[in-house]
Amino acid sequence: MSDETSKRIGDYEILTELGEGGMGRVYKVRNVISDRIEAMKILLPDLAGRQELAARFLREIKLLASLNHPNIAQLRTAFTHENQLVMIMEYVEGTSLATRLHAGPIAVSDTLNYIDQVLNALGYAHQQNIIHRDIKPGNMMLTPQGVVKVMDFGIARSDSDRTLTLAGTSLGTINYMSPEQVKGEPADARSDLYSVGICLYEMVTGKKPFEAGSDYSIMSAHVKETPRPPVELQPEIPAALNEIILVAIAKDPNQRFQTANAFRNALSNVRRASSADMATLAAASTPSTSAYTAPATSASQIASLAAAPPSAQVTPIPQAPMPAPVPAPMPPPSTHRGLYMTLGALLVLAGLVVAGVYLPKRGKAGERAQATPAPVQPQPAPVAETPAPEATPAPEPPVVMAKQSQKIKTHTDQEGAGTPGPDIHHLEDEIDQLTARAGAVNSSLDHLRQQQASAGYGLRGDISGRQELMKVNLSRAQEAAEKGDAIKAKKYVDKTQADLDVLEKFLGR
Repeated sequence: MSDETSKRIGDYEILTELGEGGMGRVYKVRNVISDRIEAMKILLPDLAGRQELAARFLREIKLLASLNHPNIAQLRTAFTHENQLVMIMEYVEGTSLATRLHAGPIAVSDTLNYIDQVLNALGYAHQQNIIHRDIKPGNMMLTPQGVVKVMDFGIARSDSDRTLTLAGTSLGTINYMSPEQVKGEPADARSDLYSVGICLYEMVTGKKPFEAGSDYSIMSAHVKETPRPPVELQPEIPAALNEIILVAIAKDPNQRFQTANAFRNALSNVRRASSADMATLAAASTPSTSAYTAPATSASQIASLAAAPPSAQVTPIPQAPMPAPVPAPMPPPSTHRGLYMTLGALLVLAGLVVAGVYLPKRGKAGERAQATPAPVQPQPAPVAETPAPEATPAPEPPVVMAKQSQKIKTHTDQEGAGTPGPDIHHLEDEIDQLTARAGAVNSSLDHLRQQQASAGYGLRGDISGRQELMKVNLSRAQEAAEKGDAIKAKKYVDKTQADLDVLEKFLGR
């Protein structure tokens, strides 16, 4: 068909060409009767003499026309024109994610949002027994409102129809084809999920997992080669997302997510975790809680306290978590001693004054003055030595110091002002929660193992190994908690947590 842009096809005026692919050309058209703008796809090849193939496509088009989902570009109608199949579809204004990728990787938060919508659409289509078979960024249109529409179900088929793909042919786009598509084997819903995994890989890293100089090399890589983990290309992506992508693009369909909903649930957990991390980061960056400003402030306060007189040490109340100000109450013994020494000195002075007053009156009675030194006795009074005053309050300071010491120890234990250590009671609560999670995971894995055994294959070796490791780590955490060894319990709690995270992601939780 030549010079289509100047032609009308039936009731549709061709406005401009939108794109071209291996299965046909797409145009922006206007229905001359309704004035509605739509998209027209002219499917290749020429169907002349291939009525059986045309009939198969038309059967599938009837199924596709029944799809009604907000994330699927709707098929309006279809007809034949000059021995070619023509499909009229909803026109989606926006840009494809393939075009968006020309600018580089897409932010993880945006990627998770877009892929969630794609999986929502595929989950719906798969429930209708319809498989897309050509999932790629070019078939994901992003509207200005942020809605993703899955396009081009043109080569899709019903899951129950195994006849559409001709013997020895592979339909799809080579960079996103599943291994079973490459080998020309029957493909089910898990083939679409593989393609979504490849798209997800590309969106977060900006690169395709398999890139080679020829189509054959790329197709061979889908079947035989293990891609680099995406976290090696983009270290800042969450570790959980890295694992999800690797599960999605497993060579064996049985090792992938089995449904779009399971895939979607796994990504939802990453989205929730990322949101929580962002909230924590935002809270930690405020001046009152910043982990980076607090140490400097505390060091400054400690320096000022060291330079300040004892009376000033009671003022830095805002730095209560620091132990330095606590010893301030310790000086009372020396303060009492100084007080009594001062009082003793005053008494001596008073004695001298009294002696000065009375001695002149007795000026001629020198012998009597020497015989009666009683008024001056307060001078050598144990006041200068102050044994009596010091002995009287002596019992009190040890009590005060004992209380202060106890207070410092309690403060250190509760607030972590000293060397912080794990709280055994908190760890016991964590272990109880991990035990409950482990029970649910073990039950699900055992059920899955039974299902796979009945089908003639076993659970993935790495998942089985991780399950056993999880059991061992949980047992060791429980044993350490029973012995009161908080540090060792904390070590195995963290290991059990990591094991459970991997297993729950595999199960799509």
